[in-house]
Amino acid sequence: MLRHELAILRRGKRPPRSGRPPLDRQLRELVLRLARENPRWGYQRIAGELKGLGLAVSATTVRAWLRQAGLGPVGTRGGMSWRTFLRTHGRTILAVDSFTVETAWLQRLYVIFFIELGSRHVHIAGCMPHPTGLWVTQQARQVTWTLSDRADSFRFLIRDRDQKFTKPFDEVFASEKIEIVRKPSPTPQANGVAERFVRTVRSECLDWLLILNQTHLDRVLAEFMEHYNGHRSHRGLKLTPPDGPRQGLLRIDGESSVQRRDRLGGVIHEYAKAAA
Repeated sequence: MLRHELAILRRGKRPPRSGRPPLDRQLRELVLRLARENPRWGYQRIAGELKGLGLAVSATTVRAWLRQAGLGPVGTRGGMSWRTFLRTHGRTILAVDSFTVETAWLQRLYVIFFIELGSRHVHIAGCMPHPTGLWVTQQARQVTWTLSDRADSFRFLIRDRDQKFTKPFDEVFASEKIEIVRKPSPTPQANGVAERFVRTVRSECLDWLLILNQTHLDRVLAEFMEHYNGHRSHRGLKLTPPDGPRQGLLRIDGESSVQRRDRLGGVIHEYAKAAA
C-alpha cells in the first residue's frame, strides 16, 4: 500500500482547476498516517522519513498539517493502543490469570494458569484452596522451567493487579528478560484471551462435572488440557488446535472411517480417523 502511494506521489497528477493539487492532498495523508502510526515521531523525524523516501516537505509544513488534523506535538499524541499492542506483540506475550472452582462440599479452589497469546497454548500452574504469594511464585518458577527452551521467545507477561502477584513473582520473569505488563485497572476485559479460556473451560468441562476435591480437580484439568491443547479447534488459529494441525485431509468411506473418543466420562467427544 505504501509503495502504491509513493508511486502516485512521485508521478503526480494534473492539478485541478481550483483548490490544492491532488499531490499535496496525498502527501498530507501520508504525513498524517506516519504521525498516527508513530506517535513518538516529531515533525523533523517525519520530514526526515519522507526525505528518505524521495519526498521533499519541510518540517514547518508537517507541523501545520498535523495541527490542522488535531495532532499536536509528540507529548500530546496518544501512544500505542492496548489492542494494537496485543496484535503487534501477540506471539511474544504470556498472560497469567486465575479462576475459582466450587467443589461438591462447597470448598473453593483457586486455579492459576498461563496462556501463550500467539499459540493459545495453556499451562495449568496449579490449584489450591488458599494460594499465597510464595506458592504463586513457585508456580511461576515451574512455568519458566517448562518454557526454558523457548523463554527467549517471550518478551511480555500480562497480569492483573492482584496481591498474589508479588515482587518475587515479577522477579522470576525479569530474570528471563520478560517484562511485566500490568493490566489497565479500569478495563477488566484487557486480558481477553485468558478470560475466553476461563469461559471455555467452564462451559465445556467444569459446568458439567461435580468436583469432589483438589486431587479430582487436578485430574480433570490435566485431561481437559490434553484435549484443549492437542485436539480442540480455535477460531483464532484458523480452526486448528494450539499444538498444530491434527491430520491431513480425510476421505470418508462410511461412518466406520471416523472413530469417537470419549473424555471425562463422555463430557467431551473427540473424533479421529479410524486405524486402517
